[in-house]
Amino acid sequence: MSVDMNEDANTALNETDGDGAAGEERVVVWRGAGVGFSALDVDDAELLASWRVDPVAAHHIGFWPRPLSALRERIEQHVEDNERDDFLVLRPDGTPVGHIALTDQSQVDGTAEVELLLAAPYRGRGYGPAALDALVDLAFGELPMHRLTASTHTDNAPALAVLAASGFTQEGVARSACLHRARRHDLAQYALLRPEWERLDRPHAWDA
Repeated sequence: MSVDMNEDANTALNETDGDGAAGEERVVVWRGAGVGFSALDVDDAELLASWRVDPVAAHHIGFWPRPLSALRERIEQHVEDNERDDFLVLRPDGTPVGHIALTDQSQVDGTAEVELLLAAPYRGRGYGPAALDALVDLAFGELPMHRLTASTHTDNAPALAVLAASGFTQEGVARSACLHRARRHDLAQYALLRPEWERLDRPHAWDA
């Protein structure tokens, strides 16, 4: 699975709650409304590992427990993979709040898949919708993408709401496509096309 936002699409960003110290200074390579993107690095493996053990994330994304060394190796592979771009989602004070990625990119077909994981303390604060909108703008505004896809459990109502709010359309359901905790789960399949993005009535990332 690719999306676990657990967000309220109408929640405003809270930038001054003082929850958590600002992270180390990172180079922001892309900005959205109230969020920034920093390129994911191997040294971020421990941070991602701490987010992935959260039971809500494990349920909705289906993470399999892996050692930290394996996660570091996977990030190293991702860094070298020209068909994906991985970022940490940052608050304005530099605190990392999630991981977002554009994967399985095809420059020929203009297609890619969206992945998003938010750290548990930062769900429901508007970072998910802001990060997704920013990534969509990156894909259509700077890259030659024509179609973005995303999938998540059909019972992940917050993530489904965020996808819909960002303009994604549900195209179908992959029935019994995921095994987790001895149960089969259906996956909702969503997509957003470039012409649909162009018709969205919202500021773009470069307008923020």
